[in-house]
Amino acid sequence: MNEPAANSEQLSNKVKLSIQMDAELLDQISHLTNDPSKVIEVAVRQWLRGGARRDDDLTRTLQRNPPVPPRGEWND
Repeated sequence: MNEPAANSEQLSNKVKLSIQMDAELLDQISHLTNDPSKVIEVAVRQWLRGGARRDDDLTRTLQRNPPVPPRGEWND
């Protein structure tokens, strides 16, 4: 029942901002949500925190050139 009060508090902490954005990018964001400002806000928060770095097998980087074993340890 206190939900409207919580929403008005959140809105009072918000700052209205005008930005210039590529129309194609805005179109892509609009497919995700009716409120593009929320998507932009979340993206900026993640960027300021250092990004959303996932630690799973799909995002791990592989060594470009793996080290060569010393002579005599080859599997010839």
